[in-house]
Amino acid sequence: MNDVLKSLTVTDSGGKVTGIRYDSNIPLEQKLSEFPFAIQPGEPLSKVLDQLKGAQLELDFGSQKVKGAIVSARTIPGDKERAERDQLTLLLESGDLRNVDLSAASAMRFPDAKLQLQFKDYLGALTSARSKEKRTVYIDSTDTKSRAVKASYIMPMPAWKSSYRLLFDATGLQAVLEGWAIVDNTTGDDWTGVHISLISGKPISFISELYDPKFIRRESAELPEDQAVAPVLYKAAMLAAPPPPPPAAAMGRKSEMQPRAGFAGGVMGGIVSSDMAMQVQAEATQSSVAPSGTASEIADLFEYSVKDAVTVKKNESAMLPFLQQKISARKLVVYSDQSRPNPLNAAELTNTAGRTLDGGPITVYDAGAYAGEALVETIKSNDKRLISYGVDLGTRISTAMSPWTSDVREVHAHNGMLVTKYSRVQKKVYSIRNVDAKAKTLIIEHPISGGFALINTVKPIETTSKAYRFEIAVPANGSLDFAVSEENIYDQQTSVSSMTPDALVVWMKNKTVSDAARRQLQQISDLKTQMVAADAEKRRIETEVQNVTRDEERNRQNIASLGAVSGQQQVVQDYARKLTEQETQIAKLRDRQGALETQRSVLQERVNGLIEKLEF
Repeated sequence: MNDVLKSLTVTDSGGKVTGIRYDSNIPLEQKLSEFPFAIQPGEPLSKVLDQLKGAQLELDFGSQKVKGAIVSARTIPGDKERAERDQLTLLLESGDLRNVDLSAASAMRFPDAKLQLQFKDYLGALTSARSKEKRTVYIDSTDTKSRAVKASYIMPMPAWKSSYRLLFDATGLQAVLEGWAIVDNTTGDDWTGVHISLISGKPISFISELYDPKFIRRESAELPEDQAVAPVLYKAAMLAAPPPPPPAAAMGRKSEMQPRAGFAGGVMGGIVSSDMAMQVQAEATQSSVAPSGTASEIADLFEYSVKDAVTVKKNESAMLPFLQQKISARKLVVYSDQSRPNPLNAAELTNTAGRTLDGGPITVYDAGAYAGEALVETIKSNDKRLISYGVDLGTRISTAMSPWTSDVREVHAHNGMLVTKYSRVQKKVYSIRNVDAKAKTLIIEHPISGGFALINTVKPIETTSKAYRFEIAVPANGSLDFAVSEENIYDQQTSVSSMTPDALVVWMKNKTVSDAARRQLQQISDLKTQMVAADAEKRRIETEVQNVTRDEERNRQNIASLGAVSGQQQVVQDYARKLTEQETQIAKLRDRQGALETQRSVLQERVNGLIEKLEF
């Protein structure tokens, strides 16, 4: 019913449809909650009757009838002498209480016709809840004349399946495609003399619970509780009474003690009446049920109509032919899986049937003999697909990768960076050998490598999202090699300031560098060479300073040890004179270091200026 309510369309040839009625589907729990009793699964009769204390009940025990009001009912456990039994206690019209065994009663009824009908309706509700096969729909119209009214709706059915047979003739140049549709009748009714149309595509469809009534949950709004007035103890006045508050303020304080309804955290001014509070609560809960799905227009569907009426019994399936005609097809061998040496027998299908072909399995026959099976996706009109259906044992293919080659394409300089464009080439060779006595058309699917482009290679006949397809004519009893070369172009940036003079010389010798660029690099290289020489001289001087400093330390130690020794005055004076000479030498070396640092700073500034101007 959910699908009927969502998709039903009615066409009235004479009148006007005013409405559609149907049996409502109130939830079973809600239906049963309206009865004064409940029957639980597996519950004994005594527990059901015990819920109806005070109700009149009439029982038949053979020819004897017993009638009274129900007092209680219970189940008495069994023992060794008697089995478990249900016992009912009745208040007879005479005023006596009487226990009766329910299992001994041949019949029982409620004298109250209303209660008897409630039992019948309760059981009827349980029965209708289990029966979900049939529902009645009524179409109301403004005209009472006899006329044709057409109604259509969708209902869940198993998806029909398609399977094909591809029959090549002995030449392999012509093929017939035969299509069969497999349908399943799961409706519970026989299809007798019906016309079937097969629709395929990918429409958006969903289930929306329209049949079950929806009840909006409402919030509870309690009335304010009134309290009894407490006694008041008045005390003597000490100060004059303050003036009464303004009406608005008094109203505000009073409203603080009243129930309030608000929107987004605010309060509607003044005292909110109970009617308004209920209205606010209802508005706040009307949108508690969210939409269960979305839909969009789908127009890309296709249909196959079976010309003749067919008969399919319920719970049966049938195969119905929907296509048998010549189709453009050619036999090939396809090599794409490089884990095996043999390509696959294949066929290239072009959909010349004038209609979309649904996807499915294809059984291939070659000159009347079984050749293999394949799977095909949906093929639009005039579109092409490759199918493979067997291994070609007469053709062997091996592959070999050549070593990578790398070359410099371009060199540019900008913003102090040397940008080098490199070319990296990879080459793959397919060695093909055909041992059969017939020529073949081979399709090689070469995987696409990210960032690479084909160079020095024949143009592929097709390109998929993952592979290039190359078509190769393989002679009978012949061999050949097919090479695929791919190039990857990438950039590499190097800071000119961090490059050594030798590295600059290497780039100056590169054939892609222009003469003007070479002169700019030469100037920078010359200055960097001078900077390298200055740095080397500074390191040499620093080493010499360290050596002289160590000699000074030894001389000072000698002077200290010989100063108190008699007869060593001359030796001490020699050490002192030498120490003075070393101090003079260190001072000169330090001066030289300072000059070199100044020289290097000047060279660095000149290099930085040249690098800033470097552009080619």
